[in-house]
Amino acid sequence: MLKLPGNPRHYWRFFRAGGFDQVSLATGADLAALGELDLKLWVALACPATDLEFDPASLAAVDLDRDGRIRAPELIAAVQWAASLLRSPDELVTGADKLPLAAITTDTPEGKALASLATDVPGRADPAAITVAEAAAAVQSLAVRPFNGDGVVPEESAPDDRTRELIRMVIAGAGGRPDASGKTGIDQAGVERFFAAAQAFSEWWRRAEEDAAVLPLGAGTAAAEAAVDAVESKVGDYFTRCRLAAFDPRAGALLNGEEKDLLTLAATELTLDSAALARLPLARVAAGAPLPLGAEVNPAWAARVTALRDLAVVPLLGERAGLTEADWAALTARLTPYRAWTTAKAGAAVEPLGLPRVRELLGGDARPAMEALIARDRKDEGEAALVAALHRLTLLHRDLARLCRNFVSFEDFFRGQQKAIFQAGTLYLDQRSCDLCLPVDDAARHAALAGLAGACLAYCDCVRRGGAEKRQIVAVLTGGDSDHLMAGRNGLFIDRQGRDWDATVTRIIDNPISVRQAFFAPYKKLTRVIEEQVAKRATAAGAAVETRLGGAADGLVEGRLPVPAPAGAPKTKVDTGTLAAIGLVLTTLLAAVGGIAAKLAGLPWWQVGVAFVALLLAISAPSMVMAALKLRRRSLGPILDANGWALNGRARINIPFGGSLTQVAVLPTGSLHDITDPFADRKSAWPYLVALVVLLAGGYLALDRLGFVFEWTGGRLGTPHAELPVNPSPAELPVIKLGESGSTNPPPRR
Repeated sequence: MLKLPGNPRHYWRFFRAGGFDQVSLATGADLAALGELDLKLWVALACPATDLEFDPASLAAVDLDRDGRIRAPELIAAVQWAASLLRSPDELVTGADKLPLAAITTDTPEGKALASLATDVPGRADPAAITVAEAAAAVQSLAVRPFNGDGVVPEESAPDDRTRELIRMVIAGAGGRPDASGKTGIDQAGVERFFAAAQAFSEWWRRAEEDAAVLPLGAGTAAAEAAVDAVESKVGDYFTRCRLAAFDPRAGALLNGEEKDLLTLAATELTLDSAALARLPLARVAAGAPLPLGAEVNPAWAARVTALRDLAVVPLLGERAGLTEADWAALTARLTPYRAWTTAKAGAAVEPLGLPRVRELLGGDARPAMEALIARDRKDEGEAALVAALHRLTLLHRDLARLCRNFVSFEDFFRGQQKAIFQAGTLYLDQRSCDLCLPVDDAARHAALAGLAGACLAYCDCVRRGGAEKRQIVAVLTGGDSDHLMAGRNGLFIDRQGRDWDATVTRIIDNPISVRQAFFAPYKKLTRVIEEQVAKRATAAGAAVETRLGGAADGLVEGRLPVPAPAGAPKTKVDTGTLAAIGLVLTTLLAAVGGIAAKLAGLPWWQVGVAFVALLLAISAPSMVMAALKLRRRSLGPILDANGWALNGRARINIPFGGSLTQVAVLPTGSLHDITDPFADRKSAWPYLVALVVLLAGGYLALDRLGFVFEWTGGRLGTPHAELPVNPSPAELPVIKLGESGSTNPPPRR
């Protein structure tokens, strides 16, 4: 227990789980003193307010700023507010759906008002209590009233058609806001935005009305500007080419397009909207040539040049057959004030109403009428706030303690009383059930951080109702093995509401699952390497055979006979080098087996067993040690951080705890089990024969090294033993003749 300096009357209780100390919130006093608990001792500092197995209304009751996240200060504020309205904070730990009316304090003005309101709520099943549903019904009953105190007025609350039209215009021009009933309406801020835009739009038009240069053609100025803008870049290109032709006469022919370009066009089916045709010059380029405004222009641009002549050139410059570069400069200069005016446009949101209607609204009583409706709605603001507070109190009375047990500590998760709020359901896959499943929005982004958890993760796409509903999850695999896990495997996901989803594995982050799996890992890897090598050689041999058969088939089709081998070429079926290599490998293997067998032959049986176990450990121990080290570092932190949580601790998932999160299939107790499989694979005798040959060869070599083979065959086979017996008799000593290097006696026995 920990006694806080700031509160000498309260003592904290802690429990250890996940590799760190966590506070136990068992009493209302614990919750009431939560603001004094050092934030460094909290498990989480923030969490998302969505994608949790928790009532969204309760999360919204804590997330008052509506930013989609719940932080520690918000949770502390919610606890303090709820505790201040109850006679005893112990009511918060009951988790009951019913809030007794007697539990609401009347010592404060807000508490007294809430107690009175709760008593007056109609339709309560229990006169002495109010439920969450009954409080929500009171909120909804107030929300559907024309004026519900939220400061938002939908068009249905307007007294006449004219006001309803005004509300629709404000919503269209400045946007609307949903009221308590869910209908879109206007509020004071929206009205102010609308009339500010209307005023700006009117002032913007007043500048055009006061300056004649802004609209030189009146209402036709916009069409003239559009016609100029449609050909401006192409006209600029034409006059630049004419200047270059004047600078160097040699460029004239080249600037009109090369002959090969025209030949390419001639070979294709041309249309007026052809891109290749539009890339040609606007008209024939020549030094100082004006831009023709008639039939001499590029056909792809003829319609736009005609519009330029009719809408801009003739009204602003007068009739003319061509347009010089000076004329073009004068034309664009006449439209420069208009362009500057349109760039400075203001109040575009109300432009669809038109200038006359906008000025009518500004000069009439539209704004006072709408502000009067909003003020009428706000008269019930106090009642609406009180009903909302009652609903919030019932929600926090039921759910606040559980939220704290999944935020301040992870008591629900580590003590197994119920699933944590971040657990989405159970995934059944590959004869196991995974209880630690979390929702995911973006698997690739989530995996970048969650992969640091050191856990084996399976990302799945889940669908139901023929694909009408979709979601993504990540499952933490803490039991079984990963030999048959791969992308594309299908499973079944059961969410917390009991709904079933088709789950398909899309991504695997492979990490050790257990030490037992690590023990067999080296042998499985060796088996896979052998299988891959055999498959690779078989594939290569098959490809070679197919190549030879294909060549022979082609020869037969073409009438060619197979070419015989040269007469002097040796006809060998087996490569002698290959035979020598195989013999060397077998000899080395048999010698190694014989050496091991010879060493073991002279040992007691129990030492043989110890040696065998030591050999297995020498192979598997490195893999097991690495797996154990990784399993010790396995934690929930990076997985939850990738989901938007801000964890304060590691939240380790050690081997015993991980075993409780994933259950592997076992037969029920008392089940009858028929082990006879009529479709079992037939057992081949070849493995046993190979093992027998290896054992016999090893035994022969061991006996030969001990000299028994030489002795038993009378010297016909084997090698004589080189060592003399201990304390040999005179008859067993070898007789060596002078002048001879050998002995005529047989070798002594050990």
